[in-house]
Amino acid sequence: MNYKDTIRHAATSALILGAITLCETASVRAQAKSTAKKKASVQKVVPRDPFTKYEAVANSKATSQLGAPTIQARIERYRAQKMAAAAAHVAPPKPTTALLLSELQVTGIFRTPRGWAAMVEAVPIKLSYVIYPGETFFDGQLVAIEETRLVFRRDTVWADGRREKSVEIKPLRQPNPIETMTATPTAAKNSASEVPKAGSPEKQ
Repeated sequence: MNYKDTIRHAATSALILGAITLCETASVRAQAKSTAKKKASVQKVVPRDPFTKYEAVANSKATSQLGAPTIQARIERYRAQKMAAAAAHVAPPKPTTALLLSELQVTGIFRTPRGWAAMVEAVPIKLSYVIYPGETFFDGQLVAIEETRLVFRRDTVWADGRREKSVEIKPLRQPNPIETMTATPTAAKNSASEVPKAGSPEKQ
């Protein structure tokens, strides 16, 4: 009987020791995992000097500006929209909807029966268009025409979906020296032709 009791106590003790060992192993593993997570989080945190001014780190992906398609891609898109409008028997979009504000040069400003108008040149394709206030472009809209400049509203689209509106001013392009030199002789010739010659009816 003593032998059986001894074996029973030994087996019970072995089971208890095994359970305690398993519990300790599980707790050690849990502590190791939590320690590893803490170390990883500490490594991700950039140390900062407490005496320096806090500066938020901007997310480059979220704050990057979306680029515009190429001029050829925008022209193809305009042609597709024009064909779709013709099939639907509606007014087609204007060619200026394919142009960026940065691609425009203001070559002239004048009055018309409709009010102020402007002549702009699309630099990439070397074509000129007459535009009026309200004209739509790929990344903005013409708001107002003044005597020496155009006022646009620019639309900026960011990668995170935000849209920002800003004012952009485009002045009237000044003639370059070559244009000035070619225009001066013409003006002098016209003024000389207006002077009456000797023996003309005006002179007499």
